[in-house]
Amino acid sequence: MSMRSPRRQAITLARQRGVVLFIALIVLVAMTLAGLAIVRSVDTGNQVSGNIAFRQAALASGDRGLDAAFTWLKNNITTGLLDNNSGSNGYFATVIDPPISPQSGAPDWTDPSVWGSAFVVGTDSNGNQVSYVIHRMCQSAGPFNNNCAQAAQSVGGAGNGMCVGCNQFNSLPVVYFRVTVRVDGPRSTFTILQSNVGLQF
Repeated sequence: MSMRSPRRQAITLARQRGVVLFIALIVLVAMTLAGLAIVRSVDTGNQVSGNIAFRQAALASGDRGLDAAFTWLKNNITTGLLDNNSGSNGYFATVIDPPISPQSGAPDWTDPSVWGSAFVVGTDSNGNQVSYVIHRMCQSAGPFNNNCAQAAQSVGGAGNGMCVGCNQFNSLPVVYFRVTVRVDGPRSTFTILQSNVGLQF
């Protein structure tokens, strides 16, 4: 029958305690990393939800800007104001393309210089500032003419379809306008909406 000496038994117990401490530290580090991952996941989810809410609010405010621009155009059909630029109202009687983006070749509506003459509609309760710019789809100022994007004026008239089977129009001309709305929201976010409006003269 073999018996361990008290000294050897003490050394073995000390080693066992050291292993348990090492395993406990590993488990503690793993739990800490798992907790950090959960916190980060929740935080990311909250940010995504917040961004979606900001986007929805900005789109609603953008509709307000489009409606304000349409109302202004409708109220000035017969005033002659639409024949020439009206910078204070964010209106231009000709198509003035803003600075072009070298990446896409399209108008760069994100350039702040485009919005220097924009009309500011106001700021809503969510902190979204709405502004718009209107361009009449014409190549020159003055009364609308054949240089404007418009529906046909009369049967066989200039600019009307003359081909067999083409639709013929007998109504007053419809002149088109491009309305571009910018919504500056919280957290330095912005949304840009654009719509074409046709008005019958």
